[in-house]
Amino acid sequence: MADKAYQVIVRGRFAPLDAGQRAALLARADEHDVFAARFTEEGTVTYERSLLGFTFRCVVRATAEDAAEVVTGRAEALAAAAVRGLGADHGDLTSVATDLDSIKVRPRGR
Repeated sequence: MADKAYQVIVRGRFAPLDAGQRAALLARADEHDVFAARFTEEGTVTYERSLLGFTFRCVVRATAEDAAEVVTGRAEALAAAAVRGLGADHGDLTSVATDLDSIKVRPRGR
């Protein structure tokens, strides 16, 4: 079984935050802005200072036989754990995955 890699973006909303959670997230907001976004196996969480929602980017490895739901399910579990690691909870997760084999990078013409 050949391994495949997928770039997955998970978007979600923060669950209602208390004052302490809000202050902690705001104190670290600069570390989690869009410029910190990376597709890694651990994933990265980005969010804006409005604290309405977040975006999680990761790379998920799977077999060729794994369905898209398996890939996005793994990514959503990673996203939930990452948000809990920030001291918050989540709701309303939606995901989109791209098979890295299907991405064609063409060099620019001279």
